[in-house]
Amino acid sequence: MNTFPPYITPEKLDHFIEQAFAEDVGDGDHSSLAIVPKDAVQTAVLKVKDNGIIAGIELAKYIFEKVDPTFELEFLVEDGQQVQFGNEAFRITGKAQRILTCERLVLNCMQRMSGIATYANEMMQLVKGTKAKILDTRKTTPNFRMFEKWAVKIGGAENHRFGLFDMVMLKDNHVDFCGSITKAVQQTKSYLAQNHLDLKIEVETRNLAEVEEALAVGVDIIMLDNFSLEEMAKAVKLIDHRVKTEASGSITKETVRSIAETGVDYISSGAIIHSARNFDLSLKANVIY
Repeated sequence: MNTFPPYITPEKLDHFIEQAFAEDVGDGDHSSLAIVPKDAVQTAVLKVKDNGIIAGIELAKYIFEKVDPTFELEFLVEDGQQVQFGNEAFRITGKAQRILTCERLVLNCMQRMSGIATYANEMMQLVKGTKAKILDTRKTTPNFRMFEKWAVKIGGAENHRFGLFDMVMLKDNHVDFCGSITKAVQQTKSYLAQNHLDLKIEVETRNLAEVEEALAVGVDIIMLDNFSLEEMAKAVKLIDHRVKTEASGSITKETVRSIAETGVDYISSGAIIHSARNFDLSLKANVIY
């Protein structure tokens, strides 16, 4: 049975697959239709040509089963498993034409997801032993966000809000357009009450004065954006566990450990998605002549 995070539903998956094939296949996979007999049955193997965390196994299974329920699938690894060059991830046997038509969609998804899962896992390893949790951001690929955030989870990090609808985040532009943190938070609380919405409020701060203002007006999470390590440590001490803290801004593998050691609860990193390198995978025909 497929297990997906709550933001991924069969309806969303089906829509994605439909749109992906409309983009890729159009009026037909003419390369395969031209040379592969309609009823030919073959086997293909997904070969791992990289080292890291595999992701997208459950998605590949869903895609294959959606395209042809008669496919015979043998999965040799699971999502989140450490793999290395030379491993085999799965074997698929079925109508050769349909395997070829699915090939690029499955590879595109798995290569992207595995790259993100690997990056996220590396970041989590770097903060191991601290209380900090690595979060993703909304810096995602349009219409592929649900899979990128799924990959973050597979890699061992955590998801921040999924979109603009499931949490209030008052960033610097919101505050500047509104006039002040106090005014922005007060108007947000009124808006949420009037619309019967139960959403957490996070506010971005740029200095200790704004941290004090955010504490005074009352929020759930205070973001410490581009603080120096010294100022971040002061902010964490000032907040003193009254609300959750999140470090943000130019987070890299080189700096993440030092940031975690300031005592922040969360470290949000757009890089774990937008800067992840695609994983090297290849689907190869398993034909013996």
